[in-house]
Amino acid sequence: MDRTLLYVAGRPLSPLYCVAMRLRESLYNAGMLRVNRVDVPVISVGNLTLGGTGKTPVVQYIARLLQKEGLRPAVISRGYMGMAGGKVNIVSDGSSVLLDARKAGDEPRLLAETLQGVPVLTGAARTHPARKAVEHGAEVLILDDGFQHLALARDIDLVLFHADTLAGNSRVFPGGDLREPVKALNRSHAFILTNTCGRNRERAVRFADLLSRRFPGRPAFLAEYVPTVAVSSEDGSWDKEIAIEEIRGKTLFAFAGIAFPGRFVQTLNDLQLDICGFTPLADHQRYGRSNLAEILRQAKSVGAEACVTTEKDMVKLKGLRPSMPIYALRMEARMNADFHAFLTNMLRSG
Repeated sequence: MDRTLLYVAGRPLSPLYCVAMRLRESLYNAGMLRVNRVDVPVISVGNLTLGGTGKTPVVQYIARLLQKEGLRPAVISRGYMGMAGGKVNIVSDGSSVLLDARKAGDEPRLLAETLQGVPVLTGAARTHPARKAVEHGAEVLILDDGFQHLALARDIDLVLFHADTLAGNSRVFPGGDLREPVKALNRSHAFILTNTCGRNRERAVRFADLLSRRFPGRPAFLAEYVPTVAVSSEDGSWDKEIAIEEIRGKTLFAFAGIAFPGRFVQTLNDLQLDICGFTPLADHQRYGRSNLAEILRQAKSVGAEACVTTEKDMVKLKGLRPSMPIYALRMEARMNADFHAFLTNMLRSG
């Protein structure tokens, strides 16, 4: 069903959902639902809106920043769509990646591959992997998609908004884009406007100012997402880095299984890549021989020399043998020194 039609149909239920979410929060605040604590600082990276706000590059950025500060971070994730069902699933111990994307979930697997020296653990009740990470020497925990996971206490709550969509239609699910009422932002410590660029910067700055006025004492930061290299399947390892310039002259067929595939197309257009066709797939799409073969058939039918996808999709393609090269764009977050100072000051004061 079209998202707009779904929201229109769900709008009468939004007040009930609001009440349920407020009641849930009040039960945690009153101690009637347990809030678990660990002995190290916890940084939550989450969002108020449904769908993708670009949390993964921010988690990567924070983990690397903490490493530069001489700290030992670990990432804790729910492991959405991962098939590993243990209370604690160790995706990476910091030196070796131990679970594939099917078991770990695509985002934890991607984090494990790209964060050398950073353990990545998953579990539906995130207190269990959090405690395991601390037992094994983690000094700071990064809670991925943690804003609504109130069962684990946190020291810093970062709430992300994508600069293209901001707060969406500002209505609460199922009548809109919000996971919780806007008042939930009173729990936050700071906001990050992700994927800011020339076309949306002015609007993002206005929204950041609005947030800072409505929620005083909570700074709002801008994050640019920059494609740094392409990752190639050509040597069979699926992790060979090549310059983006090397794929700019090729005719490419694009596919992506993410929440907002149009954003990926916009990135490709911004890079002035030669895209001859595009197939959007379901968010967190699983891949096998049959659906990959269909994608490649479509690509060949429109004259593509190779395919291009997201890095989140590529981690699920490993083990398959495509009949043409597949490239993924590696995206990195860029933020200014103000965010670095904010985060380190919060950790020191906590």
